[in-house]
Amino acid sequence: MSRTDLILQRLSGLHPKLIDLGLERIERLLEALGRPQDRLPPVIHVAGTNGKGSTIAFMRAFLEAAGQSVHVYTSPHLVRFNERIRLGGQLVPTRRLNEALERVERVNGGENITLFEVTTAAAFLLFSETPADFLLLEVGMGGIYDTTNVVAQPRGVVITPVDLDHQAFLGNTIAEIAVSKAGILKRGSPAVIGYQQPEGRDVIERAARRLGVHPAFQGEDFHGHLEDGRLVFQDGDGLLDLPPPALFGDHQVDNASLAIAAVRRFGLPVDKQALERGLRTVYWPARMTPLTGKLRDALPPDAELWLDGGHNAHGAAALARALAALQGQRPAPLVLIMGMMNNRSPAIFLEPLRQFNPQVVGLTIPGETNAHEASAIAQAAQALGLEASPQRSLGAAIRKAAGVPSARVVICGSLYLAGHALALNGTPPH
Repeated sequence: MSRTDLILQRLSGLHPKLIDLGLERIERLLEALGRPQDRLPPVIHVAGTNGKGSTIAFMRAFLEAAGQSVHVYTSPHLVRFNERIRLGGQLVPTRRLNEALERVERVNGGENITLFEVTTAAAFLLFSETPADFLLLEVGMGGIYDTTNVVAQPRGVVITPVDLDHQAFLGNTIAEIAVSKAGILKRGSPAVIGYQQPEGRDVIERAARRLGVHPAFQGEDFHGHLEDGRLVFQDGDGLLDLPPPALFGDHQVDNASLAIAAVRRFGLPVDKQALERGLRTVYWPARMTPLTGKLRDALPPDAELWLDGGHNAHGAAALARALAALQGQRPAPLVLIMGMMNNRSPAIFLEPLRQFNPQVVGLTIPGETNAHEASAIAQAAQALGLEASPQRSLGAAIRKAAGVPSARVVICGSLYLAGHALALNGTPPH
């Protein structure tokens, strides 16, 4: 076990629950640390159910293409905890990460606090002590009571599509969840809002109106779509003809358009040339990503291997749209290698994918005590009329997929499984 893992193990014992939404504990700790949240670079705060990480990846690519130095805070990580914190465009060095975690641990003095709260405090320390032009800050869960919601005046706020997820903490309806997400809106901070279902949009609009905020809504105030292989974007400032995003899928066109609207609405120093470079160079692993490496080498030459970390109904719908596009390019038998955490429904995830008649290989995600058993995933697929079987390991699942001629193989269902796949493949995020 690494030193970082040992520190995180100690910190995880400071609170009996992994998740306990509220701001009292983080505010106490940040006060003891000298309020680093008041010394951050200009913050772009991002909430939503799906697309947060991809939208941040696009904004980071645009800003860095424009020569800006960018901090980034996202979660969860795929392989190493360092992935959650980027300092000036680079993953935080392990020594600096460990020093920050131990400093926060000392200042906290054994007080009750969740792991996400104490690690977010360490991230704020690092961001406050390292010069940069901007900080792209992703909400951990929800919004109003999320640990990151301590920044008084963000440069801008982004809310990606809101859908059902984390109902045990955020509510059982789109409207209830949207109330939580809208909690990051701030008076005086401009906002851009991704595509929303009507009940979610109404909630966000009412919350914005109370604060005197006039958000730009995707599909109304700005639009982006592919036309003749180009990304055509339009808002109140005009029309842009841009290259298609390097990230695959129609949903990434939406995420890219949301990010373009954000940098324009927030007045960030990004010109058309930087947008073009950013769209070509954007990097965000495990979002319908084609894999090369050890796992791919175990498949026949005519097979494809893709990795996708979508894990809820909205993510499954996006995966289905991406697969439909691939099937239009080259029809191929589909094999889904699937693992899920047990707070998700395999049947709900598989429903939009049934149209492709996939063969499903169920996996228990290694090292995750709260993962569905491989047999449970296989049984859920069989109940939907799909051919399915459990396997003991990802290697065994790949070997089974290798027996399907010219297969399109997709590892899916969980970011935790995606991280395991990247580690085995020898291609961890960078």
